[in-house]
Amino acid sequence: MTDDSGALAVQIARLYYHQGLTTDAIARELGLSRPKVSRLLTLARRTGLVEIRIHDPQAQPQSLEAQLRSAYPGLTPHVVGVPPGSSEAVWLDRVAVASARLLDTLLRPQQVVGLAWGNTLDAVSRMLTPRHVADLQFVQLNGSAHARDFMSGFVTDTITRFAQNYSARAHLFPVPTFFDDPATKTAMWRERSVRHVVELQERADVLLYSVGTLDPGSPSHVHVGGYLDPEDQQTLLTQGVVGDIATVFYRGDGSFADIPINARASGPDLTLTTRVTHAVCIVSGLAKVDALRGALNGGLMNTLIVDEITARTLLHG
Repeated sequence: MTDDSGALAVQIARLYYHQGLTTDAIARELGLSRPKVSRLLTLARRTGLVEIRIHDPQAQPQSLEAQLRSAYPGLTPHVVGVPPGSSEAVWLDRVAVASARLLDTLLRPQQVVGLAWGNTLDAVSRMLTPRHVADLQFVQLNGSAHARDFMSGFVTDTITRFAQNYSARAHLFPVPTFFDDPATKTAMWRERSVRHVVELQERADVLLYSVGTLDPGSPSHVHVGGYLDPEDQQTLLTQGVVGDIATVFYRGDGSFADIPINARASGPDLTLTTRVTHAVCIVSGLAKVDALRGALNGGLMNTLIVDEITARTLLHG
């Protein structure tokens, strides 16, 4: 390639790539034939005068998935791409759609699915595509009653929406989210109706849940819905609690033993997340990073669906 042809190739490349002119327009402007313009464009690419880079929106999620698998062996991550500069509301919508699609690949006839209610699962319930799955059952993992509202419509609507979408049966759990006295919980767990729900939870093939956060910037539903007294919330902070799953609290290392409020909580023993075939945790939003990291540290999931911004922040701060 001569200096003259190189300079001409650069000029043509600028007109084509920067100004968006067609090869016909460039040929007319420079007084060249269209085949010569095409040859010089090819020359510019082949000799490195022009570099073409493709920014694949799926490449970053795939890289983050590989990093998550490396950091947390045994985890199956699904990182959901989001538009640059988009809001957290958009992230949640994208994650909810991806979660609904994944759920369709997991559900089989005669399964039991445990659901931990909350804002994230409510969003997923609104993105489901109707599908009949024979003999499928959905069971609520933790109670939803508190002093001001014995059974939250927010919770029952979410559970019912899942069940109706798959022509499945819903098993609600009409007990307090938190008992005032652990002894009361122990007594109620002996009741036949309650025992039936607890036994279904233990039989679950699939668990669906998010992580709750104590972050005041984006607190979970249980923290703003009147379920916890200010004294309870302060106690959780002093005990190093970073989040909850189904209103059972855990620390930054994922441990949950000897946290007093858990003796009063209606949610299941979190070892359940290590015993089921699919323990699917769905997370979106930067306020949940610390809670998600704690749950991952404790191995409290085997499948994670998360937006790419939250995943990147989790991995790289």
